[in-house]
Amino acid sequence: MDGSGDAAVHFAVTIIGKDRPGIVAGASEVLYRLGCNIEDSSCTMLGGEFAMILIVSHEKPFSKTRLLDDFKAFGEAMQLSVFVRTLGKSEIHYETPSGEICMVSVYGSDQPGIVYRVTKELAERQINISDMNTKLIGTPEQPVYVLMLEAVLPEGIEVEHVTRLLEKLKKELKVEIGVRSVTPVSL
Repeated sequence: MDGSGDAAVHFAVTIIGKDRPGIVAGASEVLYRLGCNIEDSSCTMLGGEFAMILIVSHEKPFSKTRLLDDFKAFGEAMQLSVFVRTLGKSEIHYETPSGEICMVSVYGSDQPGIVYRVTKELAERQINISDMNTKLIGTPEQPVYVLMLEAVLPEGIEVEHVTRLLEKLKKELKVEIGVRSVTPVSL
């Protein structure tokens, strides 16, 4: 089913709860049985909790209430919270990033402020963060904080600029910071 256009209604579905096998399979089964199309999705595990967000579409007429009702038994059985938001026309198009894409990686001793300081530097230069993940690795005695983010560079800013920009912060926070270009692949 092509979910785009005026013939379809779109929803953002958010699912959160204790991680366990079968969440993705169960959620996708509910959507399949309803005849929904999964247009975009992301899921991750955060400290033992599972989080998933999906953009789904269904041919009109179709209601948010029907979607929530069909998710109710699945959510209860898996002890998950399921939220649904109806999307308006202006919210249903994918915007291709218009600038160069880069990956920023930060590794260092765990300390408050790493995410804030790095993202503040980027935001002040209108660098948009399109994806971000953080993890605590290492041992309890020597925890290492890892921050990985994908950013879209505005016109006039290149990867080398971002590397130089974060050099001062690297010294202040006593962390390793790497910046590299991500070349989009055309199919």
